[in-house]
Amino acid sequence: MNIELRHLRYFVAVAEELHFGRAAARLNISQPPLSQQIQALENEIGARLLARTNRSVRLTAAGQQFMVDARQVLSQVEAAASRAARLHHGETGELRIGFTSSAPFIRAVSDSLSSFRRRFPDVHIQTLEINTRAQIAPLNEGELDLGLMRNTELPDSLAWQLVLREPLLAMLHRDHPLAGRASLSLAALASEPFVFFDPHVGTGLYDDILGLLRRYGISPYITQEVGEAMTIIGLVAAGLGVSILPASFGRVRLADMVWLPIEEEDAVSEMWLVWPRHREMGAAAAHFSALLMAAATETVKNVR
Repeated sequence: MNIELRHLRYFVAVAEELHFGRAAARLNISQPPLSQQIQALENEIGARLLARTNRSVRLTAAGQQFMVDARQVLSQVEAAASRAARLHHGETGELRIGFTSSAPFIRAVSDSLSSFRRRFPDVHIQTLEINTRAQIAPLNEGELDLGLMRNTELPDSLAWQLVLREPLLAMLHRDHPLAGRASLSLAALASEPFVFFDPHVGTGLYDDILGLLRRYGISPYITQEVGEAMTIIGLVAAGLGVSILPASFGRVRLADMVWLPIEEEDAVSEMWLVWPRHREMGAAAAHFSALLMAAATETVKNVR
């Protein structure tokens, strides 16, 4: 059958008004074309939908049934169009974000996630905690929309934007002889037992921090190698050594541990927002990216 949506709309208007003149005015068309379209619809269906006289219009039994079904079809089409439009504008759907263990401790990241949830409550946020180097493959393969990672070497297929540059802090047990200082140089930590990441884990902080130490001629005496930053914090708090982590982890406050600024100016680490270069960024991902960069800019202003 060659029935178009306009035929349904025309018929529903006449069925509700039971008057061709009022229905034509409601549809903003003239009456003769409306009558012709209703007649064409009846011919296409092979059933009389309206009983017409010079004084009245009423629905036949077939017309009553067709009105119910026509309303349902129009409602379904409107709902489908609304769902598609909301998905296109990033108001529904799914946002898949990979992030390193340090990302949630960065206030700009946590604030952006909270703000996104309030503004777009119908978007499902799927977060995956995954180390920096391990994010590259799922970003390339389309399994992640965005990645939050530490600065690292990236393939040409991925684009990135700096979220923020944050200082690195030294971590010591509160009873350590150096714990009472206002700040520390890297040289002061050179001979201390070091708690650090396992090199096989793939965290960007491993290269970041070891690269910093090596620039100053320091090869740390690593006595404990672990997979997670929170484990490093716990072991330092237990007195098993010292370590270095980004300042965002300083939001973790343990009574048995202190955080101290590092005196070297290049003792910093970068957090990047990464996405596939050759795949169009979805609207939800674009909304989150804008919120994150605005929050990061505000964080920098407050620090200054």
